[in-house]
Amino acid sequence: MKPDLRQRVGAFLTAPFGSALTSWSYIWRITPIHRRELEGSLEDDSPPPLPQDVAHDGIQLPEDGSGPLFHRIYTGVIEDARSGPAELIDHLAADPNRVVPLALARFKKTSGPEWRLETGDEFLVRMLGPWDGPVRAVQVTPTSFRFATLDGHLEAGQIEWRAYEKDERLVFQVVSWARSGDRLSAIMHDGLLMAKEVQLHMWTSVVEHVARESGGRLVGGVDVETRRVDADAFAAASR
Repeated sequence: MKPDLRQRVGAFLTAPFGSALTSWSYIWRITPIHRRELEGSLEDDSPPPLPQDVAHDGIQLPEDGSGPLFHRIYTGVIEDARSGPAELIDHLAADPNRVVPLALARFKKTSGPEWRLETGDEFLVRMLGPWDGPVRAVQVTPTSFRFATLDGHLEAGQIEWRAYEKDERLVFQVVSWARSGDRLSAIMHDGLLMAKEVQLHMWTSVVEHVARESGGRLVGGVDVETRRVDADAFAAASR
């Protein structure tokens, strides 16, 4: 089921509010954001295969979407954290709203137990701009959890939160692999740059909040790498 007309119109109407909020936040932001945009490929930048032990019905795959595929990695290196990777992920999985900027988004659990995350659990993510929609947890490990978008979401793909240790520091990442759910959403995301900025502000804010939640501090700001796979790669692959 594709987003209905009400959802499409709502996306356009709420996007200016998200843009205004993002602009205001940027004025006061002191965390450095290091951005790189690179050319990607279907081989290297497609999302991981869906595990066999999770229901696949209703999941929106990138080939179901429109426009380019964006593989994004948001990375924060955290010093003096009081939490290890497994403890941090367990804490976040119990309630993602602990680190989500609630002025922009909110996770509402629609299926599964409260205060813990299991494979197959579902959420409705309410977010300003054209990104509202349902997701399903398709993989949960001690140091990561991954969601796939479901029918009605304005994106088609997956997103993962993960943590690990490197050089005695805690590293937290948000990794997404997604295309827009339809052509109208693609225009909002790839054509109107401010829409993309709202999304970037959302996930870099999550990284900042995770650092505070861990009891540590970010070292060197937030690194954002974007790998873009043009839509014609999907057309070529389908031939």
